Amino acid sequence: MSETSAARIGVIADTSLQRHVLQQALTANGYQVVLNNDPERLQEEDLAAVEADLWLVDLAQTEDSPLVNSLLERDSCPVLFGEGRAPERHSEHYPRWERRLFGKLKRLVGDPSCVVGPRLEVLRRDESQPSCLELPASLVRARELAGEPAREVWLLAASLGGPEAVKAFLDVLPAGLPVGFVYAQHIEASFEAALSQAVGRHSQWQVGQSRDRDRIRCGEVVIAPIAQEMGFDKDGSMLLTGRTWPEPYSPSIDQMMLNLAQQFGQRCGVIAFSGMGSDGNAAAAYVLRQGARVWTQRADTCACSSMPDSLREGGYSTFSGDPRELAQALVNHLAQQAYEPVAVSQVDNP
Repeated sequence: MSETSAARIGVIADTSLQRHVLQQALTANGYQVVLNNDPERLQEEDLAAVEADLWLVDLAQTEDSPLVNSLLERDSCPVLFGEGRAPERHSEHYPRWERRLFGKLKRLVGDPSCVVGPRLEVLRRDESQPSCLELPASLVRARELAGEPAREVWLLAASLGGPEAVKAFLDVLPAGLPVGFVYAQHIEASFEAALSQAVGRHSQWQVGQSRDRDRIRCGEVVIAPIAQEMGFDKDGSMLLTGRTWPEPYSPSIDQMMLNLAQQFGQRCGVIAFSGMGSDGNAAAAYVLRQGARVWTQRADTCACSSMPDSLREGGYSTFSGDPRELAQALVNHLAQQAYEPVAVSQVDNP
């Protein structure tokens, strides 16, 4: 797979339901399905005519199959045999099945999110600066908390199309809000530093890397590290664990949501922006049980709407909008809390 094109997957499955589920899952995760058919309707010449980077074979019986034997005898690309019948899309077992399948695909034919990093250069050249939202009068005094440990922390989650959406969100978000952010973006580690520069260049918010044993501050956006999982200590400080994120995503939005909600409870929230797949879907129910909120970017404003769509279809999202509408909703949410600044020593440990 090149840096600009999706890996081509050929699917052979013997039930229409399995073919449908695999088609949806592969497309949602950024892969190109070049053939999806019943083995009974295929001949060897049909396979020879298809240019695929990998064949995904899911058959009830594979023994003595001339079609399978033909694929195995070719040296052109790998063959991945069935991962078992796919669970219902919104069942509790689906995310595990999806993670297992796409963990293998990424090792074999690459990660579709590799296209995100090279596109950052477009953002770095963008000179447009939309008008910033107004800070409500009830939050003016909260400006005094700038740089102090944030009592409320929200997660900005994204994949393909995410940097553009998150930048649009931050560009219009006024400074002085009593909140900090963690930004989890599926992207290659080599683009981690460029991500903060591209997304934060026109924003009133400080965008930077995580800091082990330090607190997330009001007025800042901390980028979740790509190479290792980030959790939180009892006092709310960031902990860089040294562990890799659970496969197949780096960072894992599901894991970041769990870590954040476990520490901050109802004093956190999640906004899922444009992205592939369903990362975040498995953790959303837990986040809501802690009293937190899950919001999503509206599908027609996404470069890829699979991630927010998955949360909406699961019934987890309570609000959807474009990046500016999401920013306004957050401002309104914080204003409604009638926030009163207090000394740092008086803030309860999350």
